[in-house]
Amino acid sequence: AYGFDLVKALAERGKEVHLILSSRGEEILSLELGLSKAQLAKLAHKVYANDEMTSPLSSGSYRFDSMAIVPCSMRTLASIASGSSDALIPRVAEVCLKERRRLILVPRETPLSLIHIRNMETLALSGATILPAMPAFYPRPKTVEDMIRFVVGKILDQLGIEHDLFTRWSGASHKPGR
Repeated sequence: AYGFDLVKALAERGKEVHLILSSRGEEILSLELGLSKAQLAKLAHKVYANDEMTSPLSSGSYRFDSMAIVPCSMRTLASIASGSSDALIPRVAEVCLKERRRLILVPRETPLSLIHIRNMETLALSGATILPAMPAFYPRPKTVEDMIRFVVGKILDQLGIEHDLFTRWSGASHKPGR
């Protein structure tokens, strides 16, 4: 849901989206949302297979601003942290790190092991932003969609993209609601 809503939010804001969907991601998209890869692909400018290592995205000479991996499995996170780019997703993440481009990783695993935490530390020290899928409750979400929008809004904040997906905290006199 987080990944689909992020792609949708980017498309609605006229942003160019290059999508890499792993086979596991495609399976989760179907299981959790009842959507196909084709339905998600309609929102993207270009779609790559995760084994498409000749993609332009795999080279630092190809110009793009940032990458968000949503959700980011612990396997993918470990692959990036170890520098093992055996698929396109970790390879593009590696390009982001070496070229000093924004890399946002959105893990949704819980609880976390010490290995997970150390891999996140390695990536944070390397310049990645670790943004766990943790909705806040100060905006008083009424639906699951409200909680998803909060996380997607936090990702858009990191990308520097304006949005109104949640009510921002304005202090103790904060009046929740949309």
